[in-house]
Amino acid sequence: MKLNYSRLFKFRPFTRYTFVLLLVSLALKPGFSQEIYDLNRCITTGLDRNFSILVTRNQQEISANNFTRGNAGFLPALNMTNRYSGTLNTVNQNLADGSENSTSGIHNTTASAGVNLNWTVFEGFNVQATYQKLSELKQIGELNTQMAVEGLVSQIVSEYYYYVQQQRLYSNLAYAVSLSRERVRIDEERYLLGSSSRLELLQSIVYLNADSSRYAKQKEVLRASQIRLNELMAADDLGANIILPDSVIRIDDSLTYNELLDLTLSYNTSLLVAGRNQAVSELDYKLVASRAYPYLNFSSGYSYAYNTFEASSLLNQRTSGMNYGLTLGIDLFDGYNRRREKTNAAIEIENKKYQYQEVEQQVKADLITIYYAYENNLQLLRLEEQNLNVARENLEIALERYKLGSLSGLELREVQKSLLDAEERLISVQYQTKLAEISLRQISGHIMDYL
Repeated sequence: MKLNYSRLFKFRPFTRYTFVLLLVSLALKPGFSQEIYDLNRCITTGLDRNFSILVTRNQQEISANNFTRGNAGFLPALNMTNRYSGTLNTVNQNLADGSENSTSGIHNTTASAGVNLNWTVFEGFNVQATYQKLSELKQIGELNTQMAVEGLVSQIVSEYYYYVQQQRLYSNLAYAVSLSRERVRIDEERYLLGSSSRLELLQSIVYLNADSSRYAKQKEVLRASQIRLNELMAADDLGANIILPDSVIRIDDSLTYNELLDLTLSYNTSLLVAGRNQAVSELDYKLVASRAYPYLNFSSGYSYAYNTFEASSLLNQRTSGMNYGLTLGIDLFDGYNRRREKTNAAIEIENKKYQYQEVEQQVKADLITIYYAYENNLQLLRLEEQNLNVARENLEIALERYKLGSLSGLELREVQKSLLDAEERLISVQYQTKLAEISLRQISGHIMDYL
């Protein structure tokens, strides 16, 4: 029986990568509407909806709400109290003349109201240092949000181009299947003409099935990447099918080390947070030192009281008036606790300086490492592009020779594999170069340039 394998024409690279967008959308979720997401839309959607970003922004809002003059202690405290009370008594009296006097149900009441004001006029610059510390904590909250945003953008951009990479691999495997089908068609015709053995035909079918299996598995990888992208964007339907308009991985090859180093030292978020933490430790030292100064408190109040008496020469009594006072004091001795806390605070300042230097060293090391990988991958990229061009030309020649019968099936398979390997290596190097580029932009504080 004649085997019916339809012949697929050989796609050019641009045509294949454009065509695969439609192919992927139909393969992953046929019959459903498609959403097109470019990189900008993916990033903005993730920043608006990602749950970790929403939590970080709420934490930033808390630190911003704490930055007030009242929370620092600049403003006085004013409170009002109101009280109503009463007594119900029975009085038994034994008089000196031997008589007795008994009175029951004596009901006396008291109603009072007061307004009190307390204000720390001076506390050894504690209030000023607290206010500065709240300001630093507010800025740390903003930097933590910035760091979370940069991390999310980096994840989205990486996953976006990973999906593009997998689309291209999917396209290459589709092309591999088309080549294998073309070979089966050639071997089938040659077998029917008697110029080839059935063994050659069966071997061609085995190669076709192997390529088809890889092609089917790649669909799973594509789907998993799509779900991860939906997860980063906090999509309502994680299984929703999305289409990316990009079919190539665009690489910025203009990054220079010296410029990146200057940007990193000025804008790296980890360094900025470490610098703020160092400032907070210095303010903590000032807070401990402020306890050595005298303090001055001012208090004032107004009160009103109304009393009623049932068993007295007075029926009721009203009392109203105000009070005020100044309290000046100083802590003379606290068991050397303040001295101990100052010593510990000074050590903490030193620790924060070391931590800043450690972060700076780590950031510089990461920058050097990533930039070296970036430069190396750019060189590999040019080499793999040359290899791919040679592999494509080699396959064209091998196919013609195979049709003429001057090349064995095993040799053709080897040439075909060389082309597919060259394409996969090129795509892999492109993606690795893009990852290095993304990391360099993140570490230098310019990851938002992708928006």
